[in-house]
Amino acid sequence: MEHAMTWVQDHYHQSAIFAPIIFIFFHLIRPFLFIPVALLCITGGLLFGTTHGSIYSFIGVTLSSVFFYLMTYHVPFIAKRFQQMKQQLFGNHASISTPQLIILRITPFVHFHLISLLIIEMTRNFKEYAKLSILSNIPLAVVYTSFGTWFQRLDWPYIIALFVVIASLLYLFRRKEMIVTWQDFFAPNPEK
Repeated sequence: MEHAMTWVQDHYHQSAIFAPIIFIFFHLIRPFLFIPVALLCITGGLLFGTTHGSIYSFIGVTLSSVFFYLMTYHVPFIAKRFQQMKQQLFGNHASISTPQLIILRITPFVHFHLISLLIIEMTRNFKEYAKLSILSNIPLAVVYTSFGTWFQRLDWPYIIALFVVIASLLYLFRRKEMIVTWQDFFAPNPEK
């Protein structure tokens, strides 16, 4: 990763046009390289500054969201894998509101594409998916790009306080209803 970013920095000085394209391309191949979204957005802030880094990170994560949407329909085992992960984390009847979704998108330890799967389930078509993805990707790109170095300098008590605030916001913005289908309510209990 360090070699790649050094290469991008060297070529940025030679050609200011190709560096943003290469950076956005890194967002597309990021899942295959196991690079966290937050790290790439922070790197964008360090390479391009807050404004340009936020714009390039936003374009990159939005294209990554669109790519994931297409992959779930053309490669069904990917969707199945994330569906299992969602079930383990949120249960069968998780109902997430839009503010919760945005907060989860900013939370560093929640998988980026798991949130994309939640967006797919919340929307009816690609147009709605794209709108909600854009809405949730803007805070992600801006927060990690502009405050990336600030997050790195925080002491543990402040990090714990930040997570308590995030958890409190998730609780406050939750949906207050739960829908249980007839089949799930009367499903046979396998333990008996």
